[in-house]
Amino acid sequence: MDQLLNDQVNQAISTNSLVAMIISLSCIAIAWWSLQHLKLDLIVKHPKSAQARMLQLLLAIVLGHFVSNFVLEYLSWTQMLKYLF
Repeated sequence: MDQLLNDQVNQAISTNSLVAMIISLSCIAIAWWSLQHLKLDLIVKHPKSAQARMLQLLLAIVLGHFVSNFVLEYLSWTQMLKYLF
């Protein structure tokens, strides 16, 4: 009985981790795609340089992280609604 419960808990944790990873990477990819149309030449001197690309990548990671945190929290809140009724 304890082994069955332990297996179910491990499977639930693993599934939640996989969903979180997929959502996080998806949000970072969407942020990167969105930032492709940002006019970096207005902000940096050489928009095609490695430093400008690294800045764009870091901005995509930060933006994607915030968006994925929102999505994951919202998903968690919706799952907790079943305990309301």
